[in-house]
Amino acid sequence: MNKRGIYTTILVALTVIVLGAGGIYLATNNSQSTKVEAQDQKSKPKPKKKAPKKKISQIDKDDKDMVPLKKFKYTMSSEKKAYPNLQEHPNAWIDVDITTQRVYIMDGKTQLYEMYASTGEDDATPKGTFHIEPERGEFFYTKPLKLGAFYWVSFKDHGVYLFHTSPTDVQGNYVESIAKTLGKKPSSHGCIHLSTPDCKWIYENVPTNMTVKIHGTFNEARR
Repeated sequence: MNKRGIYTTILVALTVIVLGAGGIYLATNNSQSTKVEAQDQKSKPKPKKKAPKKKISQIDKDDKDMVPLKKFKYTMSSEKKAYPNLQEHPNAWIDVDITTQRVYIMDGKTQLYEMYASTGEDDATPKGTFHIEPERGEFFYTKPLKLGAFYWVSFKDHGVYLFHTSPTDVQGNYVESIAKTLGKKPSSHGCIHLSTPDCKWIYENVPTNMTVKIHGTFNEARR
């Protein structure tokens, strides 16, 4: 082989060696980059999924002194604390919330007492601002409805729309199926049902002309 051939062979060999080394370098470098990227991806915290908002039920909003609704009976006061002394709250008023099936005794924006209630089915309880009327009594019975109640107090139309206890029969025996709806859903013909102690307190303590505000819409699906 002449010198020119030898030089050509050596040049080709060197080229192969250089290209091979470069390929090895690139492959190694690419492998390291891939590892670094993989480590970066592992080190980056995955975005946390937002926890769904907890649905706040009416029970969660009730006064801490309320008797738990599961244990509550129509023969009980709604709260474990004493009823307010209205002589100390001359500007007290009654807030009836149809949405929550609650009656609140208020002084301005301060809640004095909370009561489980049951308002009119099919939105039968009138809404608006009313005042306690002079008419009240210890017991009534309506023959057409075959229902009566204790401790009634009128707030509209002078004996038509009342606060009163859960309904009774003519002998004064409570209708248990209706009494169980207190604080849960509407069950009246338009009046506002309360437990016996709560209603007796209103009958004995709430003065004529006290303001009564009734508002809201009941939606069982939201409870």
